[in-house]
Amino acid sequence: MESLTYLKDMWGYLTHPLFEINGHAFSFMSMVTAIAIFVIGLKLSKVAEKIIGNFFSDKGVEKGVQASVERITRYIVMITAMFMALDTVGVSLKSLAALGAVLMVGIGFGLQNIAQNFISGLIILLERPVRVGDLIKVGDITGKITDISARYTVVQTRDDISIIVPNSQLISEQVTSQTFNSEQIRFGVDVGVAYGSDVRLVEKILFDVAMMHKDVLKNPAPSVFFTNFGESSLDFRLLVWVEDLWHYEKILSDLRFAIDQSFRDHNVTIPFPQRDLHIVSGLEKRF
Repeated sequence: MESLTYLKDMWGYLTHPLFEINGHAFSFMSMVTAIAIFVIGLKLSKVAEKIIGNFFSDKGVEKGVQASVERITRYIVMITAMFMALDTVGVSLKSLAALGAVLMVGIGFGLQNIAQNFISGLIILLERPVRVGDLIKVGDITGKITDISARYTVVQTRDDISIIVPNSQLISEQVTSQTFNSEQIRFGVDVGVAYGSDVRLVEKILFDVAMMHKDVLKNPAPSVFFTNFGESSLDFRLLVWVEDLWHYEKILSDLRFAIDQSFRDHNVTIPFPQRDLHIVSGLEKRF
């Protein structure tokens, strides 16, 4: 009996209002319950994100779409948990509206960037102008998108450096995406040969070198163009399509090594800039 009385007294202390705000009483138990609901909601949001990821993993869904759905699902669960936690302590929608007005004033004084980045993050997740896995260039930054969060996007460079880019920058500035329409992209290798070279042989050498490289796509096939009669050389351009965009520099380097070796094997000369100087004697006699 005494234990029951003790429990009742303890419950009374836990539920006794500690303070009031606008007529809403806040007790220790209500605040603990609200915090517990919110923490559980955070855990459930991560679980929901993982479940969605597992669901789409074998459905052949594009990675960018999958990442967007996962992140939006997580936000929905988090926001729902937040509303439930606030409702537990008696915060009504009217109170939230008043809180929203206060926040708007705060945004006007110093939270513009945070709000702008958050809204930009939602736009990126919904409209998907850029996606996880895209190769982009924004400003002086070039790299692969590895993560898109509410306020920022992580871009990994080829030097394995992770750069934090505010989402608003991806919305307001010009962004070049190498993978927006396709995972394929065309690159060119320029080379000049000496005047007098067999241009058809040069064309064949360049085409064969490209076709022999394992990372150069055979469809679309490589193209060779005779681009110009240069000052010191006959200029050609080899155009190739590749899918391994992350390592394109290595592919182009391999092609240049192979072109140089094949030119040596076929006695094709790559000239260096040169000038012919003609000296006319006897000019002093004219003056």
